[in-house]
Amino acid sequence: MPDWQSLFDPSVPLLDTFVRGTVVYLGLLGLFRVVGQREVGVIGVHDLLVVVLVAEAIQQGLAGQYRSIPDGFLLVVTILAWSVLIDAIAWRWPRLGEIVKPRPKPLIEDGKLNRRVMRRELITMDEILSQLRLHGVDDVSQVKRAYIEPNGMISVIRQDGADVEVPEHQPAI
Repeated sequence: MPDWQSLFDPSVPLLDTFVRGTVVYLGLLGLFRVVGQREVGVIGVHDLLVVVLVAEAIQQGLAGQYRSIPDGFLLVVTILAWSVLIDAIAWRWPRLGEIVKPRPKPLIEDGKLNRRVMRRELITMDEILSQLRLHGVDDVSQVKRAYIEPNGMISVIRQDGADVEVPEHQPAI
């Protein structure tokens, strides 16, 4: 017969679980911000981080590697609370938001490539040309502005103001 009491008695001090969740979340968020936007894909770094950490926390609880339900539950609550708190901070104080949330970075300005951003994001000329073709643009000189967005996609504004084609499922570069 299962020991029902042990399911609800924390096996680790709750403060320990909270601190572990906090350190892992903030540490990984910082690492993802340093790595850059290029490999993110369709969802943002923040969202990816939450999904991965919650999945891992839940897996531990479901596999019974915690002795009690509150251990895993507190870890998930900690991760989600930091996610909401980071979003609230970014919304309330935009200057702090610039630190924790990525911003679009200009890849092309008035038909000229921004080599510094290309180098920072490790984007090659071939990758940019490929993305421009997906938007129906043949030449960099036709682009007024192009940005690498926080989700890793590239947005394009043409010199002539004409609409650009927007790929239905644009792959991240």
